[in-house]
Amino acid sequence: MKGKKMDLILWRHAEAEDAAPGQSDLERALTAKGQKQARRMGQWLASQLPDSCRILSSPALRTVQTADGLGRKYKVHPDLAPDADPAAILKAANWPAAKESVLIVGHQPTLGRAAALLMTGEEGEWDIKKASAWWFSQREPGAPDSLYLKAVMAADLVVK
Repeated sequence: MKGKKMDLILWRHAEAEDAAPGQSDLERALTAKGQKQARRMGQWLASQLPDSCRILSSPALRTVQTADGLGRKYKVHPDLAPDADPAAILKAANWPAAKESVLIVGHQPTLGRAAALLMTGEEGEWDIKKASAWWFSQREPGAPDSLYLKAVMAADLVVK
């Protein structure tokens, strides 16, 4: 059933600076390496994502800067902030009922827990590396057994 499947892509923010004294966690910016990671992964994702993909980012500066690397419009979603509940991630994405692909730019450990929840039905402590994207696809809406992990890509594997 071509066109009916839903894709959910979980993209962890790129490398960020440590918080300066008195600085909020939400204000941490990407490092120079993180900016490069975000651009490289953003270029790869932009070449793979459908034009209709809905893009949601955590309100943290480092995730907004990572999403900027994609070069597409996105919405900041408060439920994607650090330490969000994995179920909130799936709800924000309208998984699995969304009619379009959804890209979430977020944080560990929440994204790893969401990935485990998708694949096993239970939260687990899965590690998604900085700037990496995990791409899930569900062939048939409402059929959890049709879910598969389509791709895992790390920024350092993207060919320039």
